Amino acid sequence: MDMMSLLNAYDDAKIDTRYRLVIIAAQRARQMMQGSKALITSKFTKESTVALDEVLQGKTEFVTGKEAKVAMKEAVAAREIEDRARAKAKAMLPREDESEIKKDLTVYVNDRKDELPPVVEPEE
Repeated sequence: MDMMSLLNAYDDAKIDTRYRLVIIAAQRARQMMQGSKALITSKFTKESTVALDEVLQGKTEFVTGKEAKVAMKEAVAAREIEDRARAKAKAMLPREDESEIKKDLTVYVNDRKDELPPVVEPEE
């Protein structure tokens, strides 16, 4: 029995179109590829097929319509808060003084032309 034969068995009351089924399974497969554990034990090994199996068995929770829009807005807001906190933490890290770095580099590379030895031209 392959996965394609299971597509006829999905619950029309919860999943209204095959398009929605594919979107839900794709999002679940992405979660699994990022490290999330499978919710079921499946005979399949690929994340995309396991995710589709989970959705068809009703183990994957999802929202649609207005609930989905609200959830997306909340997720974006949470991500923005997290990004701001990350930027604030990065700004608080101690920075080395630029002049100290420049001093360290002059030991290795000296690109100032006024300190180069004079060019001696050969006598004719």
